[in-house]
Amino acid sequence: MNAPVENDTRGPAVAHDPFSPPETVRDLRDRVRGFVRGEVIPAEPVLASGGEAARETLRALRDKARANGLWALPHPRELGGRGLSLGEFVHIGEAEGESEYGPAVMGSEHLLDALMLHRHASGAVRDHYLPGLVAGEVVPCYGMSEPGRSGSDPSLMTTRAEPREGSWTIRGGKWFCRAADADFITAMCRTEPLGMPNGRAFTMFVVPTDAPGFEIVRELPVLGTGGAHREVRFNGVRVPGENMIGTRGGGFAVAGERLDLGRTLRAVQWLGQARRAFDLMCRRLHGRTAFGEKLAAKQLMQQHVFDSYTEIQSARSQVLRAAAAVDAGRQAYAEVATAKVLASRALCQVLDRAVQVYGAEGLTDDTPLSRMFRRARATRIYDGPDELHAHTVAKRLLKRYAAGSDTAVEVF
Repeated sequence: MNAPVENDTRGPAVAHDPFSPPETVRDLRDRVRGFVRGEVIPAEPVLASGGEAARETLRALRDKARANGLWALPHPRELGGRGLSLGEFVHIGEAEGESEYGPAVMGSEHLLDALMLHRHASGAVRDHYLPGLVAGEVVPCYGMSEPGRSGSDPSLMTTRAEPREGSWTIRGGKWFCRAADADFITAMCRTEPLGMPNGRAFTMFVVPTDAPGFEIVRELPVLGTGGAHREVRFNGVRVPGENMIGTRGGGFAVAGERLDLGRTLRAVQWLGQARRAFDLMCRRLHGRTAFGEKLAAKQLMQQHVFDSYTEIQSARSQVLRAAAAVDAGRQAYAEVATAKVLASRALCQVLDRAVQVYGAEGLTDDTPLSRMFRRARATRIYDGPDELHAHTVAKRLLKRYAAGSDTAVEVF
């Protein structure tokens, strides 16, 4: 340590709090939060209704976000965005995520697809889709999971792409694709023979949704809630070779990069939803009287508050750690998978308590909790079920001890 300097008038050094947003981000975070609470959340009933009214409202909100300098904040500057790092955007994304429509209104919803095309697509595909994608004028979707097969075991995928005279012909089906209004789908296809290692057997292709042979089979409501999810089929869809993403057989490498970022971004949004549920619960505890006293005075209700607070804070600290690992370009699976599981659990548990505090009203659409609760249950399955991540992370930790390590904590 350096010796103190006499007559040093600079004052004591103040350590940066790693869990608080940097000064340069704090004002932006507060502006985003104010916009979401003041503009987006009041419009949720219209946005959820679908149809032309929802589309017009979304367009108007996007115009307001642009006018307020809140559009496309995490997109690279060279693509027209603000260029925030993932570590910086965690704080912004949590504020956006207080509404399920926040990312769509503010242009961060399709960051994964924009970065994927920017880094791995051919020049022709980038020129055709990327400007409109960042501007919010082009809608993408992603096709990985297949009906009737375990999404946790990608080797079971049967959608195939076969080369033919400089192009590729795709046959098979995908589901849980947000294909309702999509302009293109990025589909993972087997291109190599059975027996080839997964890491060299699959390739991604960009498929326009107006291509001959592309079919939307049906809508897939999730726990009774409609939305953009669809089951789709590729009935001999033909795409040019330039529509390949990355290299032949390199689909899993692109998917892995996409998943690390995607899981972290989802966890960030789930933190925003958990925070909103926590706020609703605490306000309800102060606003409702039962048996002669405020609910907030009851010990069991206070336990709900404490448990929810600790779960949100634990998840947030892990999400920040995961974001730092992704920003640093490290192998981040353990950090990211743990963040995904913690954020999902926090969201589900906090929402469950909030519904309980609201009682029968919490089961209705008179509050946002009912829709939030239904959507939250799917988070424990999206991007790999909790059980898969728990198994894989634990196996990696135990492998270190089997190799003679004294500790494996530093992997986090």
